[in-house]
Amino acid sequence: MTVVHSFQPSEGINMNNIGNTLRNLLLGAVATFSLIGISNYAVAATTEDLNKDALQTLQTLYKSNPVAKSISERATEILVFPNIVKAGLVFGGAYGEGVLLKDSKPVDYYNSVSASFGWQAGVQSYCYVVFLMNEKAVRYLAKSKGWEIGVGPTVVVVNEGVAKNLSSTTMKDDAYAFIFDQKGLMASLSIEGTKISRINR
Repeated sequence: MTVVHSFQPSEGINMNNIGNTLRNLLLGAVATFSLIGISNYAVAATTEDLNKDALQTLQTLYKSNPVAKSISERATEILVFPNIVKAGLVFGGAYGEGVLLKDSKPVDYYNSVSASFGWQAGVQSYCYVVFLMNEKAVRYLAKSKGWEIGVGPTVVVVNEGVAKNLSSTTMKDDAYAFIFDQKGLMASLSIEGTKISRINR
């Protein structure tokens, strides 16, 4: 007689957690491999270059988006990533380095790392700026060992629709982010899940 054993997960095992863990490990490994290749294209040659690029990126944003300029006047600090490079086929990654500005002066440096899964052939370059509106957001960035967007302070990604409804009375979130390239705001991109970590420069 043949005995067929069926596997039944015990009450102490959460299969969803196991699946999520395996997925995160896989994405992390692939992202690391991908980022080794693209980081060379996303890193400014010197700290001075990075500072200069960040200030130029801000001016470009302000010229094309008056709302961004208004937000900047109320922001406590501003995080600027002047060059994020995203690349991949099925697995992908995005990497870039940025500057934290206070009163238009650099106070710290960070990198931006994200991993993704799905068909995404090609290489894409863009910028993003995060306006930190209060001390809560600034402290979280400073004290965290890596800020994963979507956890902690609330971040609103500003697109054309959001921009039309923003005013001094409606700006109540912890941070506002603009994702853009030379053509303008990029509504198709998200920074959800992106990890921002302090680096030495």
